[in-house]
Amino acid sequence: MGAVVVEGYPRSALRPTMPESENLVSTQPVSRGTKRRSAWRRRSLWAVVTVSIGAAVAVGFGRRAPEVQVSSVVTAAPSAQYAMLTASGYVVAQRRAAVSSKASGRLLELRVREGSQVRRGDLIARLDAADVQAAMLAAQAGVNQAVAGGQQAQANLRAAQVEAGNAEGELQRSLSLQQQGFVSTQAVDTARRRTDAARAQVAAAEAGVASATSALASARAQMQVQDVNRSNTEIRAPFDGVVLVKNANVGDLITPFSSAAGTMGAVVTMADMGTLEVEADVSEANVGKIRREMPVEITLDALPGERFRGFVTSIVPTVDRAKATVTTKVRFEKLDARVLPEMSAKVVFLSQTPTEADFKPVTAVNPRVLAERGGARAVFRVKSDNTVEALTVQLGRKLGDLVEVPGAELKPGDRLVLSPTEALRAGATVVVAK
Repeated sequence: MGAVVVEGYPRSALRPTMPESENLVSTQPVSRGTKRRSAWRRRSLWAVVTVSIGAAVAVGFGRRAPEVQVSSVVTAAPSAQYAMLTASGYVVAQRRAAVSSKASGRLLELRVREGSQVRRGDLIARLDAADVQAAMLAAQAGVNQAVAGGQQAQANLRAAQVEAGNAEGELQRSLSLQQQGFVSTQAVDTARRRTDAARAQVAAAEAGVASATSALASARAQMQVQDVNRSNTEIRAPFDGVVLVKNANVGDLITPFSSAAGTMGAVVTMADMGTLEVEADVSEANVGKIRREMPVEITLDALPGERFRGFVTSIVPTVDRAKATVTTKVRFEKLDARVLPEMSAKVVFLSQTPTEADFKPVTAVNPRVLAERGGARAVFRVKSDNTVEALTVQLGRKLGDLVEVPGAELKPGDRLVLSPTEALRAGATVVVAK
């Protein structure tokens, strides 16, 4: 058979040339032992790679910074060492009033606003008093009429008294002349009847005077009633204090004894700021630990850096069934102008009266931040770069749940590691848990 020619070339000329050695390998059969050695080498290579990766991962995890929890350095008062129990409550004014009027009417004038200082008797507001003014004018007219009636009665009495005097004189003359025989008995009887009539007129005039006096008193009483009604339209401060709430505005209809829509009862709410005290709810299980005049320490959420002295004034003799608490009233030893009604307060009942030094704040920490290092007490402070430094501290007094650390290089707000492990050392990097 002859060779196939493609475009002038034989088919054998189109085959790629191959080295002799490769051709031998591809054509010679591979032994079973050679295949086993190749598989073993591949498995050994994968094992080495796996061990290397595991070692690298282990080294990476071993170098990862430990996660820690922290607690802040705080300031606390040494008086906390005398704390027996704690209660919460609110600041209230012992003397407080919703000021209104017995009269009803439209509010024409309001002279105060929230925060206004008022004295007892100061005019706060005025209602529309047109109807009362008209009634007062009518009452005044009644008084004037009663006065005129009294004057007329007095004049009638004087006239009756003059007539009675003349009649008495005429009777005496008639009796004298009868004895001398100059007049008859009939003339004497006429003089006596005239005298009796004059006396009756005097009695009637006296009764008229009494009636006129009573009418005058009644008219003046009606005048006083209308004056009271007028004063009811003027709302005045019942005591010295501060206006807390403005309940109505000019133009509102004031109706204190009605709950109709669109009407207002009180015009303002005011309180005597000199009677501020704290009402704290104490669990009935702990009320036996409290006594009158017991010293307390008061802190307010609005003034977190301030501590106020106080004492127990009274214990309300009843239990709130729903909350199982007893209301205890606590008074401030010295009031502060910044203390306002309805402020949230926390009251710490003390076993003894603290001194002035006990109220001065000191540095304190959570006892769980303390660790033993080299026979001394130390704390680990977390710095801004999340590395820790060890600080040796001296322990002071126990202040409730905290412990004093006098003279330490700590500032309020510093972050300290909670429950440090034995492996934690200065300079280590940590991750602060959220």
